Amino acid sequence: MQTLPIFLASNSPRRRELLTQIGVSFDVVIPDIDETPLPSEHAADYVCRMAKEKASAAWQRLPDIEKQGRLLLAADTCVVLDDQVLGKPQDGADAAQMLSRYSGRSHEVMTAVAVTDGRTLRVDNVVTTVQFRPLSHAEIAAYVETGEPMDKAGAYGIQGLAALFVTHLEGSYTGVMGLPLYETGQLLSQFGYDVLPRTLD
Repeated sequence: MQTLPIFLASNSPRRRELLTQIGVSFDVVIPDIDETPLPSEHAADYVCRMAKEKASAAWQRLPDIEKQGRLLLAADTCVVLDDQVLGKPQDGADAAQMLSRYSGRSHEVMTAVAVTDGRTLRVDNVVTTVQFRPLSHAEIAAYVETGEPMDKAGAYGIQGLAALFVTHLEGSYTGVMGLPLYETGQLLSQFGYDVLPRTLD
């Protein structure tokens, strides 16, 4: 059974909080990759490719002696609307434009999780549908003014003030936050890491 801390290839405070929530200890290593979508690349292909490339790049940065007996987890999240991938907003105007497109509509949030032990790399993509209520221009402007949208894929944080906008969610709430915990636990268990180890009788 895996007992050493895993490596987390992410600088996201949400992913750190979620892993801590389920008792997974980790060390952070930050990958450096080009996150530009390929021409005509479908959203699901893009988010899976990003998770895999983050995992591979982060693993390569680690000294061999630190890799022994360790797992590495990477993830990537994107928001998809009208077959378009929406990443982090470039500025306040970009964030407001994204939010106005969600108003009164549903969109998809995809989070791909990749786990590797250096020999095998497995990926799971979790797709969640999120429905927003109609938003007024004043509400959008007030939300952008808080600064909450600026470091988040799709320009909102469901765990924050944007919870006021969501009328329905079908899928993984933690996936929308950036790390679907059920699927993450399942992937880790495939590598022998039991998030909830069974006690011996």
